[in-house]
Amino acid sequence: MIRNIAIIGLGTMGPGMAARLARGGLQVVAYDVAPAAIERARSMLSVAETVLDALGIALPSAGVGTVRFTDDIGDAVSGADLVIENVPENISIKADVYRTIDGLIGQDTIVASDTSGIPITKLQAHISYPERMVGMHWSNPPHIIPMIEVIAGEKTAPQTVATIRDLIRSIGLLPVVVKKDVPGFVENRVLYALLREAVDLVERGVIDPEDLDTCVSWGIGYKIAVIGPMALLDMAGLDIYKSVSSFLNADLSNRDDVAPMVLEKTNASKFGIKSGEGMFSYTPEQTKALQAERARKLVAVRRILEGRE
Repeated sequence: MIRNIAIIGLGTMGPGMAARLARGGLQVVAYDVAPAAIERARSMLSVAETVLDALGIALPSAGVGTVRFTDDIGDAVSGADLVIENVPENISIKADVYRTIDGLIGQDTIVASDTSGIPITKLQAHISYPERMVGMHWSNPPHIIPMIEVIAGEKTAPQTVATIRDLIRSIGLLPVVVKKDVPGFVENRVLYALLREAVDLVERGVIDPEDLDTCVSWGIGYKIAVIGPMALLDMAGLDIYKSVSSFLNADLSNRDDVAPMVLEKTNASKFGIKSGEGMFSYTPEQTKALQAERARKLVAVRRILEGRE
């Protein structure tokens, strides 16, 4: 049974993950190499806990768990039943983490990666006992979105997948088992297909960015929040899909590189909210307000989808 969890690397996702795991009654030790990241995570933890209260996440009968922060990786993984690696999307950086913890944990300790899309099979090559390694891909913001992808690499033991699936389910979240270890898994493959077409339409001058967002949020986004794509096919009619896709698929963007518009902005260090400008411009006040508004709306939508409003 998993009771003690170490999170290695805090970043954007770590505080929300820690808060949600602790709300499930688990004991969490969160590590980061950067003191500033730890301090930021401390301040974000209370914000995440407030959101969990708004979601009405019930406390387990055994009581709420704890979150402790440390800058000592050995301290973080000591006694851990599960280690969740949450460092940047770079195989070399992740491999360094696995080599560091390899001699600090038991061979039965499960190691899960929160990678957004690096195949688990590639990551397994850098750790001993690869059968205990699995993908555990949370969706941002992790304390609000209940779906978590579980991905086996070529050498992952079926019991490892089952253990993580059951853990996710036991704290009231929704595990989705991805049956093949493909790059990007499922959520990001679908998301990036949408983003590729969205960027292409804006770049070609078909639509302005603001109108593109309105079209998606209040069109397909509004519908897909209520009914998933496979069920939507049935509701719309497979005959309609066959007819439209017979000519539309040939005209959709199929580029396999990065769009020039995105390259131009990233080369100019315009990364989005984090830099104050991306597709749009943001003041610090606007960024704070946008993040709070996103959380408020996601909480409201989730409560409705769960039938609690």
